[in-house]
Amino acid sequence: MKLELGWGLGLLAAAFLTTIIGTLGFRSFAIHHGIVANPNFRSLHQRPLPQGGGIVFSLVFISTVVGLWLADVIDTNLMQAIGIGGAVATGSGFADDCTQTKPIIKLAVQGLLSAWVLYCFGGKPLLVLPWIPTTAELAISWLALVWLMNLYNFMDGIDGMAASGAFFICAASIVVLLVANGNGSLMLVLGLLAICCLGFLLFNWSPATIFMGDSGSLLLGYSFSALIIKTVTTEQISIWTWLVIFGYFAGDTTTTTLVRIGLTRKWYGAHRSHAYQNLARIWGSHQKVTCGVSLYHLLWILPLAVWSTLDRSSAPYAAALALAPVVLWTLRFGPRLSSS
Repeated sequence: MKLELGWGLGLLAAAFLTTIIGTLGFRSFAIHHGIVANPNFRSLHQRPLPQGGGIVFSLVFISTVVGLWLADVIDTNLMQAIGIGGAVATGSGFADDCTQTKPIIKLAVQGLLSAWVLYCFGGKPLLVLPWIPTTAELAISWLALVWLMNLYNFMDGIDGMAASGAFFICAASIVVLLVANGNGSLMLVLGLLAICCLGFLLFNWSPATIFMGDSGSLLLGYSFSALIIKTVTTEQISIWTWLVIFGYFAGDTTTTTLVRIGLTRKWYGAHRSHAYQNLARIWGSHQKVTCGVSLYHLLWILPLAVWSTLDRSSAPYAAALALAPVVLWTLRFGPRLSSS
């Protein structure tokens, strides 16, 4: 047991250092080759910054997951989902960081990735509803996974938000698995993703010196899709507990989108009207907003996630409590504030 623990900690340390060194190298590469994000109407930055840095932690994560499979630590379906699908997500995301892929192509890639995740885990739906056919359950699951990938892209709008959020989601999932006596190999995979995001966060925390771009945000949304399907179908983490863990991100993006549908004809266009973006602009600080969301995660979301695991019958109520404050917050400071 001590040897296994030491081996796991060594792997995490190696991934952390590799992410740091790789991000340093890529930052110089991106500046030299013009892979930069220039200030525009959507951004909250005043100067060009290198982007696409997510490719570093994405490749470290994917390659290590494949290594864990070769060492017979994780099963084949998880390796196929993250190893193959993750490589596609990272590659297509990096192409968008460099060349600005058309939205319809990005959506098509997300649709294929969602279908691949479902296939890897035996075509099982996220939520079983006895009054609708299995094909409808799978269609709902597919749409939910596509939304999750977009959700994560929407939350990459200020310094440190997406990376710190990913670190919390991974850490909270590990806590939940510990409470539920879940699979140790899944905890290792979650810990690996958390430590890779932490290595990148050293450069992405406000004031950021590099952005993760779609190569990072798409990989994160996709990887969480795979881990959600894996844990839900094996009954290690319920879909309600996952909704609790994603409470802030899901509540913000979904409410923002629904409000924009009512306010704006081209609601699907690029914008910066999320509550966290508006407050970062009003307060003149990305750090205050990111720290505030982190406190919400730690002090409110995490206890609710543990409660929903200890008492699964109360999990839907925990999900409602996780989402309600975010919905109200977004209604107050989201798109309506931008349009006022």
